[in-house]
Amino acid sequence: MTFRAATSQDCDGIRRVHRAAFPEEEGEIIAKLAMDLLSEDETRQIISLVAEMDGMPVGHIAFSPVTIDKNENFRGYILAPLGVKPEYQKRRIGTGLIQRGIKRISDMGANVIFVYGDPKYYARFGFSPDAAHKYTAPYRLQYPLGWQAIVLNECDAGKEPVSITCVASLSDPKLW
Repeated sequence: MTFRAATSQDCDGIRRVHRAAFPEEEGEIIAKLAMDLLSEDETRQIISLVAEMDGMPVGHIAFSPVTIDKNENFRGYILAPLGVKPEYQKRRIGTGLIQRGIKRISDMGANVIFVYGDPKYYARFGFSPDAAHKYTAPYRLQYPLGWQAIVLNECDAGKEPVSITCVASLSDPKLW
């Protein structure tokens, strides 16, 4: 198993990962998100990693930058999407992708990483709803308990909840 940065040459493989990892309609939406993030023109770097076996991607994760109102010093990221082909699940591939992404973003000096997903799964990496309570997701959430964060470096976001803003690829209410 090899973990590495994704490149544009991985597009077809990444698309297959997400189509396989999610139910049909959702898989198409997530695959499109992954492709859009790979080609997003963003000032701050989008982190896109693949897990590869026999030269083919079997897992993929992306972390894209987020901003908050009235704080230019804030450096945040959001984890989305994460997918592993079903026949490769339960082999700690998702774990490896998440851990490598968190380390890379932490090494960059980021303050917070957000995720919108299963609290039971993401808690083992340090994500919690409590860490996300003062940050409002950009859209109304279908499952509010899934909104979580991990604080890497403290940043004064103020006392009142602040809204985060995502890159264009994540600025679609259907994703939330």
